[in-house]
Formats: sequence, C-alpha cells, structure tokens
Amino acid sequence: MHVRRVTVRDLAAAKRDGRPLTMVTAYDWPTGRLADESGVDCVLVGDSVAMVVAGRTSTIPATLEQMIYHGEIVARAATRALVVVDLPFPLQHLGVRTAIESCARMLKETGCQAVKLEGTAGQAEVIAAIVAAGIPVMGHVGLRPQAVHQLGGYRMQRDVEQLLGDARAAADAGACAVVLECIPAEAAREITAVVGIPTIGIGAGPHCDGQVLVMHDLVGLSDRVPKFVRGYADVKTASAEALARWRADVERRVFPGPAETLG
Repeated sequence: MHVRRVTVRDLAAAKRDGRPLTMVTAYDWPTGRLADESGVDCVLVGDSVAMVVAGRTSTIPATLEQMIYHGEIVARAATRALVVVDLPFPLQHLGVRTAIESCARMLKETGCQAVKLEGTAGQAEVIAAIVAAGIPVMGHVGLRPQAVHQLGGYRMQRDVEQLLGDARAAADAGACAVVLECIPAEAAREITAVVGIPTIGIGAGPHCDGQVLVMHDLVGLSDRVPKFVRGYADVKTASAEALARWRADVERRVFPGPAETLG
C-alpha cells in the first residue's frame, strides 16, 4: 500500500493547526526504519553523525560525502517521514554557487526532501538562493554546533535580539522551518509567536512548534546525554547485558545449541 510522505506543506499546516511536530535523527538503515515506523514527522540525517557514529568531538569533521552516504541509506529506509539532511561545514560559507551545488548533490544522490543549514542572518542570501533553486531549506539558529569554537563551547545562547533576527532572516529567505537549539524558553516562545514558519526546539523549552532529539540520546545509547534530554529507554545497558550473556554461553559451550545448529 502506498504511504503518502510528509511534505513541507504539512509542516506549515501543523503550525497553523497547533499540532506539535516531531523530528528525530537517524544515520543508517535500522535507525531510519525505527524512526519512520514510530510515526515522527521528520527524520534528520544530522552532521552529528560525526560525533554519534564516528566518535568525533564535534560535528565539524563531517564531510559532504559522508552526509550523502548516510542520507541515501536513511532516505531509502524512511518512506513516510520528511527526510532532512544537514549541509556540513563550511559549505554554506563558500558562496551561493557552492552551497547550491552541494545541496543539489544531497537532494539528487540521497533522495531526501530537504536540507538543513546552520547560520545567522548572514546566511539569508544563501538560504534564498537554495530555495529559489527548488530545494526546501530548514534553518538552524541558537547554539550552532558547527560554530562551537566561535561560540565558546556548547552553551546556552541568550542574545534574544540576535536569535530573533536570525530566525526572522531564515523565514524571510524562504526556509520551511527553523531549529532553535539551546536558547531560553521565553526566547523560543517569542520567536515561535512572530515567525511564520514552524520552530523545532532542542533544549529550547516547550513553546516551540515541535521538538527534535538525537535518537541515540533518547534511547540511552549515548555516553554523554545533554540535560535537556529525557531518556525513554536504556538500550546501552540492555545490549551490554545481552552481549555478556552470549559470551558466557559461548564460553560454557551452550551456544550454539540444538535450536541454532543447522543440518
């Protein structure tokens, strides 16, 4: 049976109707399928893959080739949710042509439906050009992990005037939604009230139009979980216990047993 995919028009309708949006990260076939089958609106192939999957200390090492590789897998796995792929550092800063070419590659080679890029009001021209090329763009303001060194670490961003200006610039440039990361709840409330596009919060309080989390954080697979995450499972402990039991069974020569033996 054909399942209709979520579109950017659905995101706009959700804001209009007051229906909270949900977005979660995925990086491979299993997490893409799990996310899609959970019924979330959007699946984000984040440049957080550099940290979550590759063990880096920031998102900065993520490359365009990596984003395309992981994005293509997730886009095949997720058949209902809107799939969004992050534009990695520093491609949005290398000129409009480079940004469009990079986003076009992601759209063509992954099969995703939108791209996300971090930026301040200074990236409004880039967003507008990408949108004009027919590529939906999701903005990202507040704590911008690609600018972690400039911002002085992973810390709350409190300049409300700057935050509001950045969000408005993204909306005016044609972005279909904007992620608000690590900003005060009241600032997120104000931004959500004045911008015409959906806001999706992460560490931005309950007043956004939607919420996003890293899947590995919410299911308990991450080593370090941010304060703004609520754990909904403990997959890491369950997996460690399963591996320990399997190892013990092998060492006691009770695995494989008759049920697992072929022939």
